[in-house]
Amino acid sequence: MKFSRSPLAWATAPLGIALPTSLQAAPPAGASPILSAVTWMQNTLLGEVASGVAVIAVAVVGFMMLSGRLNWRYGATVIVGCFILFGAATIVGGIRSAAG
Repeated sequence: MKFSRSPLAWATAPLGIALPTSLQAAPPAGASPILSAVTWMQNTLLGEVASGVAVIAVAVVGFMMLSGRLNWRYGATVIVGCFILFGAATIVGGIRSAAG
């Protein structure tokens, strides 16, 4: 059975108990505008514009690190942050497959 994101499903997942579809949480009434707004935000933050800005940011940080104007630790933090931001879906998928 497929697990939902409801607290009951997360609580029973380590026990190996699968919930029937009727007990899984459905989106509440009136959530469609909120869901569409969150989807728009996700597409904006992970879209082509954000990817272009991240490439420019990594290039500038890398150049500043090589020229000695930026601490290596801070530069590495910026670069790792970009990898985590754009790889979040893959990271969560890996955690889910390992847990289930």
